[in-house]
Parts: sequence; C-alpha cells; structure tokens
Amino acid sequence: MLTLQSLRENKDRVIQALSKRHVDASADIDRILAWDKDRRQTQASLDDSLAKSNALSREIGGLMREGKKDAAEAVKGKTAELKEQSSDLKNRMLELEASIHDLLCTIPNAPHSEVVAGKSAEDNVETARVGDIPKLHDGAVPHWELADRYKLIDFELGSKVTGAGFPFYRGKGAKLQRGLIQMFLDYADQAGYEEFIPPFMINAESGFGTGQLPDKEGQMYHAVADDLFLIPTGEVPLTNIYRDVLVKEQELPIKLCGYSPCFRREAGSYGKDVRGLNRLHQFDKVEIVQIDHPERSYATLDTMVDHIKGLLEALELPYRILRLCGGDMGFTSAITYDFEVYSAAQELWLEVSSVSNFETYQANRLKCRFKGSDGKTQLVHTLNGSALALPRIVAAMLENHQDENGIRIPKALQGYCGFERID
Repeated sequence: MLTLQSLRENKDRVIQALSKRHVDASADIDRILAWDKDRRQTQASLDDSLAKSNALSREIGGLMREGKKDAAEAVKGKTAELKEQSSDLKNRMLELEASIHDLLCTIPNAPHSEVVAGKSAEDNVETARVGDIPKLHDGAVPHWELADRYKLIDFELGSKVTGAGFPFYRGKGAKLQRGLIQMFLDYADQAGYEEFIPPFMINAESGFGTGQLPDKEGQMYHAVADDLFLIPTGEVPLTNIYRDVLVKEQELPIKLCGYSPCFRREAGSYGKDVRGLNRLHQFDKVEIVQIDHPERSYATLDTMVDHIKGLLEALELPYRILRLCGGDMGFTSAITYDFEVYSAAQELWLEVSSVSNFETYQANRLKCRFKGSDGKTQLVHTLNGSALALPRIVAAMLENHQDENGIRIPKALQGYCGFERID
C-alpha cells in the first residue's frame, strides 16, 4: 500500500498519478492525512501523559521513602487520572491507525511517470515487436485440434475428472510441459536466481502481503476449513519469504525463482479467445522475483524484461511488448510490461508474461525493509515476472511450428523434452 510519507510529501503528485487509473483518491487521501495529523497529535498527548505518569511514580517513591504516606496517597490519585487518560489516548491511537490502514488498503499503487492514462487494453503502448509472423500451410489447425490429433492434451478427460479449465497432459504433451519447465528454471539459474519449490497454499497474511487480499479474494480458491488459499501465482509465496524481514543492504538484489502450478477461479467468457489452453483454472508457471534497492529497481526491471525476451527468442516465437496503461494495470503495480506471442492458427496475440515493478507498495504491506549506509531503515522495491506461463506458450508453439507432417520442436528445447518433432 502507499506510504504515509509519500502522501504527506507528494500528495498532489500521487493524486495526479492515480488519475491515470481513472481513480479520484483526493477525498480519501485528505481523510487519511487528517487522521494521520490527529494520530500524531494523539501520540504527542499520550507521550506527555506517560511522561507525567512516570514522573509522578518517581515522586511517590520518594515520598514513601521519606515516610510521607499521606502525601504519597494524594499523588497516587493524580496517577490514576493519568493512567485513565493514557488508556483513552492509546485506544484513540489504535482506532486512528486502523482507520488509516483500512482506507490505505483500498487505494491502488500510484503509476510510474512512464505509464499513460487509459481505460483498457486498447490504450496500452506497444514498445517492441520481434520476429516474423509465420505463414502456415493450407490445412493448418488451432492447438486444441493438434492436441487431440497427436494425443498431447485431453480437455474432455479433465472436465470429467475435475471440470472445465483443468486439462490432462499426456505422452509427448506431458514431456513437452516438463521440458519447458526445466528449460525455464535452467535459464533462471544461469541468470543468478535461487530456485525454490514453494508451498502451493498460502495463509491470509501472505495474500495480504502481495496484494491478492482483499483485492482479488474472489479470484482465488479458498480452503475454508483451514482458511488457506491455493496460490494464483508463484509470486505470492516467493515474495512472502521476506515478509517481516529486515535485510542487509549488501544482500540486495535478492533473486528468487520457482516453478508452481497456479490456480485461478476467474471463469472468463465463451468463444475462441478462451478455447483450449487460452484460459485455464490450473496452469504451470515459472516465476522470477527480485527484491532490490529503490535506486536500482528500474534498471533491474530492464534486466527482467531482457530475460523474458531471451526465452521467447529461444523458443522461436514472434512476440510484442506492451507497457500497460493506467486503466489496465494490476492494483499493486507501479508499471507493468506484458509480453504477447502470436498464435498463428488463431490469428491472435496471447499474453504469456507480465513483468512488474511494485516499488514500495508490496514492501509496505510486507514490512520488508533494509538498513541503508546512512543507518536509516527504508522499504525495498519488489519486482516479479512470469518466465514463463506455459499454456499459451504451448498453444503458440504447437500452432506456429506445425507443418504438413507434424510439429517441429525448437532446437533450444529439444534436449529438454527428448524429441525433435511431434508426428
């Protein structure tokens, strides 16, 4: 969430930035700042009351040592009044802090200056386009027909066993999936990321830390009896490793990666845009996360964007990069770049990765800080990226690399899946 310091020092800039999301937060921010002023005044009164109470306690001790019991009893009456006053002030402090916290949680992150105002995906800014759109042979078909023809993915069996959006991968389809995961993890390892196998369920504190709660509660599967949530992305458990942690400045950047299945309740609409692998309730993804110094985080973001580029080029997929507009960005992000690959048989651009810098927004919720060389404690910046989400990668690979006789496997992937073709 936004920090009180940023609102105190840069109120107008924050309000202007939030307007890119078509959010008018001016009234809420004024309310927060008024509560914050009241809180600080209450804190000063509480400190004064406690100081007076401590002074009277010392006076009582001196009087008792001098044998002046009646005088000590008279002073005790004053301390009782101060204790009651202090209790009232403390309760007021807690009420104000809770009100500030709850309202701050409803305000999204302030977009970076490079983010343009916009309402929807149509207003996103294309920053790069790489690779040629493949020309397919006559008779080319979309990936769900290829998956059925070559017995790679069984959507009907998944619907029978679980429901729509939970496919079975089989035979070479399963090996292809496993090979892609290993390839992505190896690339992350070579780039200096430490690999984790995270839990696939989180508690509510972790969901709050990275911003899934309370904003996206309805999009997660909830195990009500234990109050645990199936993870929507590996970002959540990986970033929460550093919840309530004070890291050393020399440890930054911290680079984490991990494979996990991801679970999302969002149903989507019907039609070709959500057929086959285009939108699932369960899918596999390799995630990269960095925790870094605020002065370096945008250079770090560039390295993460380059990392995704390298993966897509190794898979020989045409792609484009979009800088999301204010109206299309996630609640917690300061800036996001989406990668889309072209799916030739569907003639669609499919999103396969989002790379985001959250600046201090998540760190403030997580209470993840570092102590700088000046001795001051500061919030870190957190970043994450999909490297990569598999379903639409597989969809585009099957479609773009098909020919009259089957499907060609990109050279960089062949050693991971153990075959050169699917036919």
